[in-house]
Amino acid sequence: MRLSPRSARAFTSLLALTGVTAVALALAPGAAAAAPAKPSGTTSTAPTSTTTAAAADSRALWVWDTSTPDATVDLAVSSGIDQLFVAVPPNVTTSAQLPNLRTLSERARAAGIRVDALGGDPGWVDNPSWVVTYWLKPARSTGLFTGIHIDVEPYSTSAWTTSQSTVVAGYLTLLDKLKASAGTSPIEADIPFWFNQIPAKASNGAASTLDREIMRRTSGVTVMAYRNTAAGTDGTLDIAAAELAVGTALGKPVRIGQETTYLGDTAVDTKQTFYGWTRTAMEAQLAQVDAGASSYAAYAGIAIHSAAGYAAMTP
Repeated sequence: MRLSPRSARAFTSLLALTGVTAVALALAPGAAAAAPAKPSGTTSTAPTSTTTAAAADSRALWVWDTSTPDATVDLAVSSGIDQLFVAVPPNVTTSAQLPNLRTLSERARAAGIRVDALGGDPGWVDNPSWVVTYWLKPARSTGLFTGIHIDVEPYSTSAWTTSQSTVVAGYLTLLDKLKASAGTSPIEADIPFWFNQIPAKASNGAASTLDREIMRRTSGVTVMAYRNTAAGTDGTLDIAAAELAVGTALGKPVRIGQETTYLGDTAVDTKQTFYGWTRTAMEAQLAQVDAGASSYAAYAGIAIHSAAGYAAMTP
């Protein structure tokens, strides 16, 4: 099964600290999901949207738990959040979660907040047709979401350690299939800050890097640059700089992801999250991120992981 959102991000960022070579030596396996029954279709369509970059002062929020839609929207409104990445299960049209998703989406959109369908699993790399049939198409058919937000984390598969190039190619094929089936819905993806170090092939066979090929297939990315200090060596701005530069070169918007959930008690864990901080103290760092990253034309604001961790912070 897929790692929980919390453990996946802790795992991702921890591995990134030791470099890509070490990443390839110590990854947990991810299993492909089994295909559920075919969903019942609906006649509604996803709303048309623009793919232009968000403003540099934009704020987004990952929402994995959709059981309290009213509280989630209230949190977003009170915090100046203008975009939500909301977790959507496969076969959502027949899911027990659909009523809460409908409430959350309708309330958020009434408040001027964009809502994107969030989904992903390392096993998606091996099952792109399943993803299109059982996740993408049902999610779009609800008409509740503006865009598609992908969080696949292909480095969590066991094959990453033995056949990285195959996993990379499979992930890019997945993005190609999603894009071909997404219609007017823009697709964005979460990436770690070290994907600029992962070799990939461009569509014409030329040598490239994974971050560039993801950006070429999407409307934008969110870089998981999890640090609780903005400036200095190994700060948020330092580790996000390469992806901001690539996004600027390719004309693709780049958000910077920041963590608020508990990751552990080691020095490595604690420097990756604002868990235990006040929102006031965190905002002082995020203001520095905004100021520094705004020098890049690609910068599209901050995304906070996650709604649960953010809601638990004291003022």
